Amino acid sequence: MTTAKEIEELNTRLSNSKPTDIIQEASKLWPNLAISFSGAEDVALIDMASKLIDTPAIFTLDTGRLHGQTYEFIESVRKHYELPIETLHPDPQQLSRLIQDKGLFSFYEDGHEECCGIRKVAPLRSKLATVDAWITGQRRDQSPTRGEVPTIQIDSTFSNPDHPVVKINPLANWSSADVWNYIRMFDVPYNQLHDAGFTSIGCGPCTRPVGPNQHEREGRWWWEDATIKECGLHRGNIED
Repeated sequence: MTTAKEIEELNTRLSNSKPTDIIQEASKLWPNLAISFSGAEDVALIDMASKLIDTPAIFTLDTGRLHGQTYEFIESVRKHYELPIETLHPDPQQLSRLIQDKGLFSFYEDGHEECCGIRKVAPLRSKLATVDAWITGQRRDQSPTRGEVPTIQIDSTFSNPDHPVVKINPLANWSSADVWNYIRMFDVPYNQLHDAGFTSIGCGPCTRPVGPNQHEREGRWWWEDATIKECGLHRGNIED
């Protein structure tokens, strides 16, 4: 099931389904799928998947610029669920050229896209070439660019004519409160930076805490346009 029409029909049918039902059906349709793991939403999904799938495939992006607490968080999830977590890394030669040419903080001057392209997008592209579908923790209320995120979609960013990739967003309808209610109810591990005011957590230099009444993604790339808060992993949210 990979044609646009089939995916559209499936999205319509599952758009109001529970996340567990979405994960279960997706795992049957695309056994070769993986869960992308970085934040609180993703661990809720891992918790659900661990009860539905034998040894769900999980991967995370290690950009080399994560907070120390984030590395501790990744390890706590691995131990808590006793599941292997594949760690993806940027190409060292591309990274070396960027740093030599522009230094360690070029993104403050010319935008985050080039750095994220090397540290995040390229490793993810390589990974998604090996799977048929991936599960993400995107929610519609996370940012303006995610307001129309479907439950099931063809990933326009990482698909090609010979290898369509399906993106599954089981939490598209959830709010931040839904996620944290789930985390507390089932004692799910979370990044301790959340207790320090970080609501959306990325690389150390590009993430800061948010204040009262600020949107959860305002702490990401705060020096850039507030309406574009994507690193490129979900660039299709803007392009589509």
